[in-house]
Amino acid sequence: MAVATKKLRLGDILVHQGLITDVQLKTALSEQSKRKMRLGQCLVSLGYVTFAGIASAMHIQTGIPQVDLRGVRITQDILNLVPSSVLRKHGVLPIGFDEKDNTTLILAMWDPLDVGAQDDISIVTNYRVSPRIAVESEIQSLLDRYFGTDEAYSAAEQYSKERESQLQEVAKAAAEESDELNSAPMVQLVRSILEQAVRQRASDVHFDALETQLRVRYRIDGALYDKMWYDISLLPAIVTRIKILSGMDISEKRKPQDGRMSITVDRQDYDIRVSALPTFYGEKLVLRLASSNGLARKLTELGFPQQDLDVFQSILDNPNGIILVTGPTGSGKSTTLYASLSMLNKQDVNLITVEDPVEATVGGVNQVQVNVKADLTFANALRSILRQDPDVIMIGEIRDYETASIAAQASITGHLVLSTLHTNSSAATVTRLIDMGLEPFLLADALVGILAQRLVRKLCMQCREPHIATDYEKEQLGYPENERLTVYEPRGCPMCAETGYYGRIGVYEIMKVTPEIKRLIATRGTTEQIKDSAVRDGMNTLRMAASRYVIDGTTTIAEMLKISMET
Repeated sequence: MAVATKKLRLGDILVHQGLITDVQLKTALSEQSKRKMRLGQCLVSLGYVTFAGIASAMHIQTGIPQVDLRGVRITQDILNLVPSSVLRKHGVLPIGFDEKDNTTLILAMWDPLDVGAQDDISIVTNYRVSPRIAVESEIQSLLDRYFGTDEAYSAAEQYSKERESQLQEVAKAAAEESDELNSAPMVQLVRSILEQAVRQRASDVHFDALETQLRVRYRIDGALYDKMWYDISLLPAIVTRIKILSGMDISEKRKPQDGRMSITVDRQDYDIRVSALPTFYGEKLVLRLASSNGLARKLTELGFPQQDLDVFQSILDNPNGIILVTGPTGSGKSTTLYASLSMLNKQDVNLITVEDPVEATVGGVNQVQVNVKADLTFANALRSILRQDPDVIMIGEIRDYETASIAAQASITGHLVLSTLHTNSSAATVTRLIDMGLEPFLLADALVGILAQRLVRKLCMQCREPHIATDYEKEQLGYPENERLTVYEPRGCPMCAETGYYGRIGVYEIMKVTPEIKRLIATRGTTEQIKDSAVRDGMNTLRMAASRYVIDGTTTIAEMLKISMET
């Protein structure tokens, strides 16, 4: 049977540890009865504490050991002891046997005081149970790793036995959120794919229609990985399900469509932008996942080196002018913009944004959603915003001359304007705006700073492999050839899911518009001249910034070369 534990209440433990207040506990207890969920889950959903905080407090208070499940390998004979449905029900995972007693099963739990769960596992396995405290998200991630694919395939196999007409009836019922729908195989399959994507830190999910198969890929840390393969016959049903959830027209299969949906995974809300594109073998879907609080970061949390952070904050201190954040799709521009907004968002500031789409809501900020059908374009919205007495304006993206022109006029009439642009470097941004049609003298007056950024994958610190840099590698890094240098390469281990990388870090190139750069812009100086002037004034190029991360072992030369084409 289960190992007995002291009868302590979770709320009292968290209050005693100083993680929550008595008032927060009372609020959570009141919400718990309404939401019909466990107290810990309620506290996390209210934002009072994290699951990691709960795990740490439980360990300190109860003395039950805490385990880090990242990188843990579980043998198949252990996995076969308990059905995945039972493990999911209780949110627990057996990870091995006690080294001193092979009749005692080690059970990872986020709530080690849940004696009922311990009893159930003990009865199913016929072993004594010894609890270990673990973070719930890590437990769910391992459950996905070991059982998620099988569960998804099981749902797919069950669905494949049903007729297409039956699916259409089930899919239509989705709009009414019926109980039958929630148990339908296709609903389970789609939800399982999305939940696994979230827990594996994917930013995008790709459904690729091939000749005989449907391929599902996740983009993790900027790279695409094959995750699942299904028979192509499942594609119409998956597309129908996702189209209904994202508000698309399920009868239209010949035109591209865009939609939006949301999902909650582990009490965290995620906004998903959906794009459908007709291809030769069927519609291709791409789902971009964004956490509702993923954009709610401070500038100090974005990985700026202190010198770059000081420069960027000084640029944001300007009372008026244009500040641009540039880079390709997926380089973190929106995160930087929202962090900048948070810094500028004060009681005495009227801050208005115009976005397409609004990616996250910010308290105290007036956010406008572009609506082309209603003729609410970036340019039209900007004209109206200027009559709203704004102090700071954020434009989601400058796409044309009209928007650029209004932004420039707004900046020189006393407004601070923040926006994004798709260019390769800070200096190239100037050339792009002039090519759009902006007068150089107007641009020189308006610009106060440009931030070009990229994201590079960080090496897994558990398995990275060192080697002595070659002369060619030193040349690429701008490192003295006569000095010895150790650099690192990815290898792959359980901690990083055998990829060799874990997480990403920002690489920044910040160009403060100095009087000399203003002169060069006004006289149509070349991109190279503007860049050279900025470097003389202390700017680090993307190559220079990325090379520092290679030299200190954070990333690889291959990652550096991906984001910088300088010679």
